[in-house]
Amino acid sequence: MDIRETADTQKKPHTVTLENRKTLVATGINRIISYDSAAASLETPFGTLTIGGQDITVSELSVQTGEVRIGGSIEFLQYTAQQRERGSLFKRATR
Repeated sequence: MDIRETADTQKKPHTVTLENRKTLVATGINRIISYDSAAASLETPFGTLTIGGQDITVSELSVQTGEVRIGGSIEFLQYTAQQRERGSLFKRATR
């Protein structure tokens, strides 16, 4: 078993709480990929979470706990699955 597989099987707990479409609190966040006033993209153990809307702000981030608080007029949440690195054909054939 390689290190990537070990990391994938030991995922952090991840929750998303949306309050009145104005405040979102998410746990289990690995990092903030990007954000601006229209959207924020967060890396989670389950893929990329994109939060879209208007006047989006990241008001709190705890790197230690992986908790983030986002404010604004939240219009959508979207998960995009992580792409696993496949490796070369030779590497896959010799497993």
